[in-house]
Amino acid sequence: MSRFSRAKRIHTATIEGRRAVLETIRSGSRITKLIIYDAMEMKPQLEEILFLAKKDSITVERVTKKQLESQAHTKKHQGIIAVVPDPVYSTVDDIISFASKRSEPPLLVMLDGIQDPHNFGAISRTIEASGFHGIIIPSRRSASISPGAVRASAGALGHVLVARVVNLTRTLVELKSMGLSVVGLDRDADMNYRSYDFKRPTIIVAGSEENGLSRLVSEQCDYLISIPMKG
Repeated sequence: MSRFSRAKRIHTATIEGRRAVLETIRSGSRITKLIIYDAMEMKPQLEEILFLAKKDSITVERVTKKQLESQAHTKKHQGIIAVVPDPVYSTVDDIISFASKRSEPPLLVMLDGIQDPHNFGAISRTIEASGFHGIIIPSRRSASISPGAVRASAGALGHVLVARVVNLTRTLVELKSMGLSVVGLDRDADMNYRSYDFKRPTIIVAGSEENGLSRLVSEQCDYLISIPMKG
């Protein structure tokens, strides 16, 4: 039995925000239903979404703001959510096993609250190109494998393992017990990433766009490193 707290599979996922939903409908992807804030102002994007939804016989459910937010996975829903069939996720054990089969020390990335699907996709592209074995994301308040993220990843999300877990902190504790070092990304850290030995079993943790690493996750870090940016 796995020691990791895998997120319960609910067989559906969400695509959130007017542009992302519109692009999904235009692409012909399967949509189970649309959930829309009942007091949202009618604008051209929404008009087109509703027109295409009617044309494709997609169920439209109008809800209150509170009801909408209870079903949203990010804060960037803009009053509309598309419910789609859930993509296939791996488990943390799958990622560890993948590294083992390649006779390589595990090298993982955990995303602590990355909500923008384009950022998630771009990060996934870098992770796949850099030889990491997989990504761990939380099951709530996080970007997921969505059409927008897949597009931004330039196909990388089709090749990198992604695991969703209920509790990031508990997952880090378990990984540390297996011998992995937890390395947090912090732009103010004194240690440069070039000084760290990435040949050892490691999980790198990147915080959210706005708030960085959460307190509980930060407390689990063995090292904090910075990645200097140009400019």
